[in-house]
Amino acid sequence: MFDRRSTFGDALDHPGARAVLERFLPGVAASPMATQFRGGRLGQLVAIVPSLEDLDHRARFWEALAEIGDGDERPPYAPAIAPSATYEGEDVPRASARVRPAAATTMWGVLEVRVDGPAHGNPFVDVDAHATFRRPDGSPVRVGGFYDGDGEWVFRALADAEGTWSFETDATTPSLDGLTGTADVGPAASGAHGPVRVDGFHFRHADGTRHRPLGTTAYAWTHQPEALQEQTLATLAEGAFRKLRMCLFPKSYLFNANEPDDFVFPGSLADGFDLERFDPAHFRRLERRIAQLGEIGVEADLILFHAYDRWGFADLGPAVDDRYVRYLVRRLAAFSNVWWSLANEYDLVWGKDEDDWERIAAIVGEEDPFGHLISIHNCRPFYDYTRPWITHASMQRVDVYRTAENTDEWRERWGKPVVIDECAYEGDIDQGWGNITGEEMTRRFWEGAVRGGYVGHGETYLPAPVGEAVMPASAGSDDEVLWWAKGGVLHGSSPARIAFLERFLAAVPDGVLEPAASDWDVPWAQSPDGTVRVAYFGFNRPRFRSVLLGEGDWVIDVVDTWNMTIDRVDGIHSGTVRVTLPGRQFVALRVSRV
Repeated sequence: MFDRRSTFGDALDHPGARAVLERFLPGVAASPMATQFRGGRLGQLVAIVPSLEDLDHRARFWEALAEIGDGDERPPYAPAIAPSATYEGEDVPRASARVRPAAATTMWGVLEVRVDGPAHGNPFVDVDAHATFRRPDGSPVRVGGFYDGDGEWVFRALADAEGTWSFETDATTPSLDGLTGTADVGPAASGAHGPVRVDGFHFRHADGTRHRPLGTTAYAWTHQPEALQEQTLATLAEGAFRKLRMCLFPKSYLFNANEPDDFVFPGSLADGFDLERFDPAHFRRLERRIAQLGEIGVEADLILFHAYDRWGFADLGPAVDDRYVRYLVRRLAAFSNVWWSLANEYDLVWGKDEDDWERIAAIVGEEDPFGHLISIHNCRPFYDYTRPWITHASMQRVDVYRTAENTDEWRERWGKPVVIDECAYEGDIDQGWGNITGEEMTRRFWEGAVRGGYVGHGETYLPAPVGEAVMPASAGSDDEVLWWAKGGVLHGSSPARIAFLERFLAAVPDGVLEPAASDWDVPWAQSPDGTVRVAYFGFNRPRFRSVLLGEGDWVIDVVDTWNMTIDRVDGIHSGTVRVTLPGRQFVALRVSRV
């Protein structure tokens, strides 16, 4: 039978299935380009057919395909596994596991309780355990526990209050049920501000500190050799990026051909994976990297699923998906610098539809009592960002050139912050999404900023020895280290200019810009209190501009966003003033009330 998991080639080769394709996907099935799609899953290809964005039409397409075939059905997905009622015998005393002394932590740190408990059978699925932590004021927070291997059980809370906390466990097995204890939380460490929350159309940390998610992307950086991971951290520490998009599963795509050393599940591509267990050592390494990102002030935007897969992780089935998500969130929700992204390009993940994403979102919400930010990222059609569980829009460009220019419209459409996480990448590879200039990347950042949103960075420069021309190499060779894929070092010209934008925004009252009444040809923004206004000319290059300042006295600055200079115009101004401009691209104008 044919379904979302079937390949386009298999469907084309079957007369009955081809007839369905020609009826529902005529522009694709009859295209001379069809041969290049043969290996793609039908669940991916529907994302590029506009008519199938209509959910009713898409449902009829799947129903028609399901009637085609030779009667052979695919093996069913693995079923859910309930905790074992007889995992421990009746002779095991309640609360008999040993609670280790809880180490003190600081506010916004990870409050962790470790327990030496049972290890027989399969603790990952045979037992379910929780802990109710009570803050110093008595307010409770219930978290799920997880098995960390070698007989260790862990319960974690995000330490969001100073003082002495208490806890008590409840579990499906006696030895882990009814354990109690206390732990101390001290003052916040320097630079720790707590998880990021939505603040209108913008963001703040829990302690009130402004957060601007001018971020970057290194999808598979934690799946690289240790030395390369350390180099990535050093690069981030020296730069201005405050958020990093990263995949939890490895990526199989252009320039992503190397095989990781370990995975979420124990096993390998050659030998298969044990989907009923997890690899605690893999998660401990991931947690170390997330903590290191937090130490340098970078949010970890964690991508739970994606379609670029050769290991089978994109199509595990609902039961395994749910088990993975629960385990993941239980381990990581106590880290203050975590964001959840259900998917990169959700519409290309052939094994899931909207009901699956809604179910997964509900699990994240259930298992994360600390309310981390959560969204989902598109390839073509937007997800419904009005859904109550979505905190902000996480988006990919909608046009080869024009995307950031829509930011203010999207804010109004969804009533939520807009983060354009993928606006294309600065680089020189052969793909159109990966060869824009540093100037254009910088322009898109400024367009998003003056329209009240945030744009994300990525870099895809082919590596080449110093002084030599970049020559095409076989896609995916291990020596091809592109930042967008594997991290490493940055080569582009936009990061320094993005850092300049960050400093510019930090100097605005309240640290953010809101869209303001604009001219027909120039967008204007203003600070929330209206005392600072900014116009951005983008790729236009006027020699002057007449500006109506409004009431009061103002000072005027000419901002060269590319050369990173701010030049004050002489004098105090009021009414209408003609401002001389340099006649170069990428210039902004800032007027500030005296």
